[in-house]
Amino acid sequence: MNDAVTVRGSGAYLLKGTEICDQAPDNISKEEARKGTIAYGILSSHNTSGDDRKLKIKFDCITSHDITYVGIIQTARASGLKKFPLPYILTNCHNSLCAVGGTINEDDHVFGLSAARKYGGVYVPPHQAVIHQYAREMLAGCGKMILGSDSHTRYGALGTMAMGEGGPELVKQLLSQTYDIDYPGIVAVYLSGEPSYGVGPQDVALALIGKLFSDGIVKNRVMEFVGPGVSALSADFRIGIDVMTTETTCLSSIWRTDGKTEEFLSIHGRAEDYKELNPSDTAYYDEVVTVDLSKIEPMIALPFHPSNAYTIEELNQNLSDILTDVEKKARISLGDRVDFDLHRKIRNGKLLTDQGIIAGCAGGGFENLCAAADILKGADIGNSEFTMSVYPASMPVYAELVKNGAVSSFIDAGVVVKTCFCGPCFGAGDTPANNAFSVRHSTRNFPNREGSKVQNGQISSVALMDARSIAATAANKGILTPATELDIEIGKYKYFFDGQIYEKRVFDSKGKEDGDAELILGPNIKDWPEMPELTDNLIIRIVSEIHDSVTTTDELIPSGETSSYRSNPLGLAEFTLSRKDPSYVQRAKDVAAYEKAREDGVSALEKMLEASGDLGEVMNAVKKSFPDADWNNTGIGSAIFAVKPGDGSAREQAASCQKVLGGWANIANEYATKRYRSNLINWGMLPFVIEKGELPFKNLDHLFIPGIRKAVSGKEDRIKAYTVKDGTMKEFELSLGELTDDERQIILKGCLINYNRV
Repeated sequence: MNDAVTVRGSGAYLLKGTEICDQAPDNISKEEARKGTIAYGILSSHNTSGDDRKLKIKFDCITSHDITYVGIIQTARASGLKKFPLPYILTNCHNSLCAVGGTINEDDHVFGLSAARKYGGVYVPPHQAVIHQYAREMLAGCGKMILGSDSHTRYGALGTMAMGEGGPELVKQLLSQTYDIDYPGIVAVYLSGEPSYGVGPQDVALALIGKLFSDGIVKNRVMEFVGPGVSALSADFRIGIDVMTTETTCLSSIWRTDGKTEEFLSIHGRAEDYKELNPSDTAYYDEVVTVDLSKIEPMIALPFHPSNAYTIEELNQNLSDILTDVEKKARISLGDRVDFDLHRKIRNGKLLTDQGIIAGCAGGGFENLCAAADILKGADIGNSEFTMSVYPASMPVYAELVKNGAVSSFIDAGVVVKTCFCGPCFGAGDTPANNAFSVRHSTRNFPNREGSKVQNGQISSVALMDARSIAATAANKGILTPATELDIEIGKYKYFFDGQIYEKRVFDSKGKEDGDAELILGPNIKDWPEMPELTDNLIIRIVSEIHDSVTTTDELIPSGETSSYRSNPLGLAEFTLSRKDPSYVQRAKDVAAYEKAREDGVSALEKMLEASGDLGEVMNAVKKSFPDADWNNTGIGSAIFAVKPGDGSAREQAASCQKVLGGWANIANEYATKRYRSNLINWGMLPFVIEKGELPFKNLDHLFIPGIRKAVSGKEDRIKAYTVKDGTMKEFELSLGELTDDERQIILKGCLINYNRV
């Protein structure tokens, strides 16, 4: 890649929004200048702690879709929920097809509508809008904060600091509790220049992700977009970059606002939600990333991560070498379970793609689809292997595309136009054929994210690209082509928002709860099982060991068809790690059976141990050094080791499924995201960290952790643990990292439900 994106490598001051320098004016301290960022103003106005280092945030509203809201509401109900104390928007854009499991998806939708009626919320029916587009059109406003149970909850381009978290963090807001974080680092993303013809927002986003992800430069920080280049971008273009900031592992994002932001909000009937946001004349940032928009070229993120980014020109010039490198990296994760060969896609020195998709919160925006339609006007995608589908992000966008002729252009070219649905992003729509190669303007391209199943010998590949280059590739019958190579006029279309589309279909009962209304639960909607408190000591068995450099939430609990079972904790748990370690579920169940017997009484456990004595031998070895340990004060559970788990989705089920199966801990060298670590904590699991190097244990080993309850309550960070094997104990050290007082209590109680139960 070229030098379009550069990292300063240190903090710096931004003066008057245009000058980056090492020194501030003499009369301003660094600490004072830190308060000059846009982020500081928004965070401090939503902080209830009175301490600008330890934040306790209350959000303006929260949002969920139909593979998260059932579990969230069920968790809140178990904790005493009576009404939604803040606006809660329930959208239906993930399980919209109702194609798996008979009635269970539509049962969830009926549940959602009944919950909105009972507790006072907003219900957006299926096919009306994807969650983030509805939030942009109807919720975002300058200076606001929104929390969503989807990792791509990002509305910074509209002046809203938004965060994607696992469901329990939304439960806390429903229970009038707070989102507790240390004040994050703030990174300036300084934009200059303007994009070249044919370059779109996904190209800028992939250039940023390719530069920032692997080094963790913005991990758990806020990206603040500033500089004169912001003004060169339309609101839609900014939105397209902003939504992809999730893939850098940042905490959130915020942009300076201007007349284009005001215009967007005015078009959507919410001019009053605009205010100008700019950094102060002197603002200090913990890091500075500069982006010369004029140097951005059409990009492609090759399998299997958005950070695996190249310019399309670079790929075309070094096709075989780059594909060989991708294949080698993929085999580390895929092993020999599938025949993964990208070289079969090379035809006459060109890369032939099989499918083009423009969809969802990243690709389905008005300007992206208008540009793609212009590129395809008068062309056709051919009648061979290549296929293409587009999914407008909302029905108001769809309606305008019909009126301005874009839909006709797509249909004339052979493109299928579908409804507002997130399926292609997580493997529930347009799943390619085995060994097919799909180019998509969507958010992620993790293994199996497109719907294939490695455990069944299937693999297909997704590469991320901008809508403009996908359209150019489609016009070239599937041969990889950057939009900059085509001499085609891309027009500028004015958008007209028809709010009546929502007025006629969206159920809005926010602030008007009806406590007597019936909550309708279909047969797949189950309550959470009982979960025990943390015991004085723990015996843990390692039941999965993962040494990939990063483990995604898709690998911890698959997406796609399993999404239909997220209303059923026990049913969903059967899929845990199914694509990564098919032996995990039975191993975890075997350990959980001992704990269930222990809870039923020591005599029940001892009968089990007579038949299978390995745990009895572990306890015998433990008692030699810890004579006070016994089955009354020592719990039994499972744990996984992964180098860096939790990249990707906010889905709480990546943690809760482990807990349901008797999990008590994760052990990692580090956690990929704050949200996954929070999910572990909220489900009462210990988020252990171990230093990199040779592990003191291996898969199926037993660990003994003495005094763990006392260590958690006593705010100890360094935890002594022991590998117990062949009658001997080998000591090593774990760390819990920083935990708030509430988080410690949640772990002690066994989960957030127990912590809040009334």
